[in-house]
Amino acid sequence: MKIAPTLLAGAVLALIAPASALAQDPTLPTTPQQPPPTTPAPPTTPPPAPAPAAGKGSIGVAGGITEGGHTYVAAGQRVRLGGTVKPAVAGQKIIVELFRGSKKVDRKIATLSEQGNFALIFRVKAKGKYIVKARHKASAELSRFTFARKGFEALGGGVGPGSGKLKIALVQDGLARLGYVTSRGGHWDAALGRAVLAFRKTNRMARNSGVSKQVFTLLLSGHGGFALKYPNAGHHVEADLGRQVLVLADKGKAQRIYHMSSGKPSTPTVVGSFRFYRKTPGTNAKGMVFSSYFIRGYAIHGYHEVPNYNASHGCLRVPIPNAVSIYNWVRLGDQIFVYR
Repeated sequence: MKIAPTLLAGAVLALIAPASALAQDPTLPTTPQQPPPTTPAPPTTPPPAPAPAAGKGSIGVAGGITEGGHTYVAAGQRVRLGGTVKPAVAGQKIIVELFRGSKKVDRKIATLSEQGNFALIFRVKAKGKYIVKARHKASAELSRFTFARKGFEALGGGVGPGSGKLKIALVQDGLARLGYVTSRGGHWDAALGRAVLAFRKTNRMARNSGVSKQVFTLLLSGHGGFALKYPNAGHHVEADLGRQVLVLADKGKAQRIYHMSSGKPSTPTVVGSFRFYRKTPGTNAKGMVFSSYFIRGYAIHGYHEVPNYNASHGCLRVPIPNAVSIYNWVRLGDQIFVYR
């Protein structure tokens, strides 16, 4: 049977039409893709704090006099303690305790400076042996540490020929470090007596050679020296007629201080600034020993009599045992200031 061409063409069109229609339909929307879930990172642990530094420190007694490896102060005086800590951490606290025997008598807290230093003052009220203990508590910056203990002894009373070698030696040491010319070795002698007299005259005390409790305290605490009137004059001499002392000075410091006797009221010593122009060794016809002249016949010289008041004919008398050393120290052209 033959199929008509018209029918065949219609069948073909019917088959093609659905495909064309399908090709012309719009694209269907797609569901957006979600990113895969992420695993949260574990919490970070802060780095450990740095360990405190290992500190160390030292402490010492700034006042007093050291003799034979031991430090001595006067009972009743203020004692200064100074210390250093390494490494230096400003603001750290140091606990300092003072013991007399086994009894704690005081406690203070010091603060470190930027340089790691600290200082405290304790008043030592009674005689006896003392121990200083110091420590640093642990902190974020410095570990805990203790200081080596430091000891000293407080002495009291005056000193005389029968006081014993130790106390006499302390008096001599105290005088010498202030510039007074004295003997050494712990024995009471005339040289020590002259030095004590010069000390008492300088400090306007009664003019004798006694070491009272007051004198002993001043010496052990380092007080009672001579304050120069002309500290910038270099290598020079000062003669204080009011206090009757002669001072050899240099570099702004009283190097040697002597007991002297100047002109009595009827023959006073000239006052002013002068320069040494002549020196004569030995003893002259007037009994002047090793003389250093500073104007006309006025000189510094040794003499057999040097009372604790002004009694000369105008010169500056010094004890004969001191005359040679003064003569050797003075140079021609050096300046001398004589004042009241």
